[in-house]
This record gives sequence, C-alpha cells and structure tokens, in this order.
Amino acid sequence: MNYQYEIVESGPVYRGFLKINRYLLKHDLYMGGESVPLIRERLEQLRAVSVLLYDPRLDKVVLVEQFRIGAVGQEAVPWVLETVGGFMPADESDESVARREAIEEANCEIARLEPICGFMVSPGISVDRIALFCGEVDASNAQGVHGLDHEGEDIRVVVMDAEEAIGELYTGRANSTSIIIALQWLAMNREVIRQKWLF
Repeated sequence: MNYQYEIVESGPVYRGFLKINRYLLKHDLYMGGESVPLIRERLEQLRAVSVLLYDPRLDKVVLVEQFRIGAVGQEAVPWVLETVGGFMPADESDESVARREAIEEANCEIARLEPICGFMVSPGISVDRIALFCGEVDASNAQGVHGLDHEGEDIRVVVMDAEEAIGELYTGRANSTSIIIALQWLAMNREVIRQKWLF
C-alpha cells in the first residue's frame, strides 16, 4: 500500500467556538485499490499545551478542577480533575503557554519544564494535538480559585500527595487524556525527576 489519499473538496461547515470543515476524500485500501468517496467532518485549528505541576521537595502534585461540557450527561458530576492547560496561539511557544497557563489557572510559577510527549487527542474527528509537560513548582502556597473572567473560567486548585494523585488513575477521577498520560508518566519517572530537580 502506498498510503496515498486525495482531498476532492473541502469547505467550512461551522464557525463558532469550534471550527468544523467537511471533506470529500478518497484513500488507498490495504487490500489494494481506492476507497469510495467518503465524507468526513473535522474539528480544525486545535492545538493545546498541558502541564502536570509537580513539587519534588514536597512530593505533591498541583491539579485543577473545572466544569466541562463534554462531561455533561456522561459523568455523574461534570467537574473534571485535570492538569493545567490551554489552547496554543500560533505566535506562542509550547513552553510559554505552559508557564502562562500555570499562573492563570493555578497561580504557580514553573521553574523547570520536562517534556513528556505530544499526542493526537481524537484523530477520527479532530486535528487536536497536545504537547504535554511536567513542570517544577512550589506547591506550598497553591490553593484557591483562578482563571480568566473574560473566558468564563472558574478553576479550583487541587493539591495532592503524588501517591494520592497517581491513585486517582484507579478511582476513575483522573479520566481524561492529559491527566492519565501525565500521572502514568509520573508513576514511572517520579524518582528520576526528583533526583534531577533536587540535586
């Protein structure tokens, strides 16, 4: 298979908080030949940065909790426990977004940043990609409710011992992509990152 595809035509379907395009396309098939013309809609212009805030001295994780429309009708309580994060403007670096969002959402300044990975969120319907980091912070004064009023944000800071936060992987409270990947990474790399940042 040559992994070839053809966009026959494309155009906008919706322009609001989200931007959606419709595509008419064809692509190569594993068994040879070409697919019939397919119609697919795709969420466009989505790129985000997410950062797990970690205090290696106190061995604590700083997370945030906020209302999420995607959890309405799917979860008993649509307030979701998450890593700090936000959409990435075209003119800002991943690292800059991570640092800015940490202050806006959790009132935490990041000292050092450790890249974790980059990943596609839902490639069947979206171009959404997330650059995921772990950021060194001082969790001793992390608390309160933060966010930008003009974005309608109402974000509560949640500080947990690292073991407790990792345990949320098994309670169902850590149930979205960034927090799952970040906490799994922390479970595997916690001692390494503590050694790196403490000494």
